[in-house]
Amino acid sequence: MTTTTTSATQALADDFRGDLVSPGDPSYDEQRKVWNGSIDRRPALIACCTGAADIRAALAFARRTGLQVAVRGGGHSFPGHSTCDGGILIDLARMKGIRVDPVRRTARAQAGVLLGELDRETQAFGLATPSGIVTHTGVAGLTLGGGIGWLMRKYGLSIDNLISADVITAEGELVTASEDANGDLFWGIRGGGGNFGIVTEFEFRLHPVGPVIYGGPIMWPMEKSPDLMRFYRDWITGVPDDLTTAVMHRWIPPLPSIPAELHGRPVVVVLACYAGSVEDGELVVAPLKAFAPPVLDMCTPKPYVDLQAMFDPSFPHGRWYYTRSSDVSTLSDEVIDIAAARGMAITSPYTSYPIFQLGGAISRVSPDSTAFGARSSGHTFNFVGVTLGPDGFEEQRQWVRDSWQALEPHQSGVYVNFLSDEGTDRIRSAYGATTYDRLKDLKQKYDPGNLFHLNQNIRPH
Repeated sequence: MTTTTTSATQALADDFRGDLVSPGDPSYDEQRKVWNGSIDRRPALIACCTGAADIRAALAFARRTGLQVAVRGGGHSFPGHSTCDGGILIDLARMKGIRVDPVRRTARAQAGVLLGELDRETQAFGLATPSGIVTHTGVAGLTLGGGIGWLMRKYGLSIDNLISADVITAEGELVTASEDANGDLFWGIRGGGGNFGIVTEFEFRLHPVGPVIYGGPIMWPMEKSPDLMRFYRDWITGVPDDLTTAVMHRWIPPLPSIPAELHGRPVVVVLACYAGSVEDGELVVAPLKAFAPPVLDMCTPKPYVDLQAMFDPSFPHGRWYYTRSSDVSTLSDEVIDIAAARGMAITSPYTSYPIFQLGGAISRVSPDSTAFGARSSGHTFNFVGVTLGPDGFEEQRQWVRDSWQALEPHQSGVYVNFLSDEGTDRIRSAYGATTYDRLKDLKQKYDPGNLFHLNQNIRPH
């Protein structure tokens, strides 16, 4: 750091309750790590905040010094937007407060809360709010981009269950965003990502879920993918909104719960979550199970928190991840043939790609009521190339690019949380032209200097 920055850091330390971690500090290398091991960046300063006052102090420091700002909740940004080189990393991980009101069926969660932590508290009362699919994901980043997960077809996206949020703006002002207060900001943070400020706390609507729910994966040999997906396409046209599913192509992972002789076998998987009674779930999923004898059937009654965690072993911290994503309107024969071929081309035991079923409650929300831009999509593809480290990573990146390009003629948009660094045109395609222009106007109002630009950035000019 320069002498000026060093003196400013001392001034920040005098007004900061959390920890300030700099290069050379014993914990620096551990503190700068993010979930995606392929991201290796070195902030000039990591500000581990304990509350809104620390965040405001860190932002004031950034304005004084001109350092760029990165904001980290759970640190799950695929392209590494939750860290930076040479700037200040505002780390919210210590802000873990959760308050559940089982009478009003609401929960308040601070910005450092992870999905599994929120589920644990709400499930103590048989309640849940729609969230994501990996429990060590941060509530903040997931929600601000939309929030797809296992309850979405019945109860909507995470943003559809957001009641209010406390936001610190680029100028350090703490404001509440809700339907009744700063409604324009409330519209924008529901899908517009971290472009407009730092959310310190979220208030969610809760729903009766679990504690036991019917769901899990059913696996068939990979070569059955074309026939299975055509069956699946027809079957889901008649299922109730209580059911959310995804199709995944991958090799069977070496988990203790899976017989060793099946480890590494290429499979096509249908994952299911039925957000109703176990008995009704069994009846709805029965036709799928009768399609053909599966390699492995783990779709059974289980605690909701276990179902929420079923992807955790496949996406741990420290592996190298690269992703490209796109939505499609329907699983046409051409799309199914592409999906099956890309599954057969997988060469890493860690690489996979889910195809999430959308629709239901998602599509019943007016498209202009939030900034989320994919209300009418039928399915989301997320091609994820994964390795343990740098060895073989370029090969998996190429598999992802080839897969995305094969699907490109059939694309109908993209989920912003699954974007890599792909440029303004792709960000625009995530929202559509009308919503994107409205987001630009909002950015001009709340962050005209683009202080919050390490995100899927909506430029103010």
